[in-house]
Amino acid sequence: MIVSNVKKNLGDFSLCVDTFVVSHPGIYGLIGPNGSGKSTLAKIITGLLSPDSGTVDTEGLSAKDITYLSRKPYIMEDTVYNNLVYPLKLRNMKFEENEIAAFLDKMKFTERRNQRAKSLSGGEQQKLSFLRAVIFKPKLIVVDEAMTAMDMESLELFENTIIEEQEKEKSIWIIISHQMPHINRICKKIYSMFDGKLMTDI
Repeated sequence: MIVSNVKKNLGDFSLCVDTFVVSHPGIYGLIGPNGSGKSTLAKIITGLLSPDSGTVDTEGLSAKDITYLSRKPYIMEDTVYNNLVYPLKLRNMKFEENEIAAFLDKMKFTERRNQRAKSLSGGEQQKLSFLRAVIFKPKLIVVDEAMTAMDMESLELFENTIIEEQEKEKSIWIIISHQMPHINRICKKIYSMFDGKLMTDI
């Protein structure tokens, strides 16, 4: 993935990223204070926002290969199961029920597969959103503060799942977080942002 000369103005905020290159599969961190432009850059990378100028080259990946996981997940008015398999149906992908069962079991949803997803707690909805983001095996995943304020047990589960899925699929993960212990544990390289600019990587 190559970001070149990207600029974006949003009110009084200006994003200006000369170059951001992620050449190899792996787990990368993106840190910085609130308002530094992390989410804006993430949304441009994943195609949720268009830059005013500059380019994002995802090196052959289509929109179907990319996903963005936010702190406030979108949950459909449907069952846990149907929320989980929706990305597969959207992409006309075949799936095995035993694989779906394994994903449900990972986050302890096996007995709740037919429950209305909107009735889950906020933390459970985040877990479901996370499973839904990885079940179709995307090649580029941006996690934008989605693990903030999690309890340690849930955070460890997410970290282990990210590492497991990255090793299995050889994908690129970009993790945006304020939690440096978490970032340091799982990221092979860390980038920082300040005032709309990408700083030297750590």
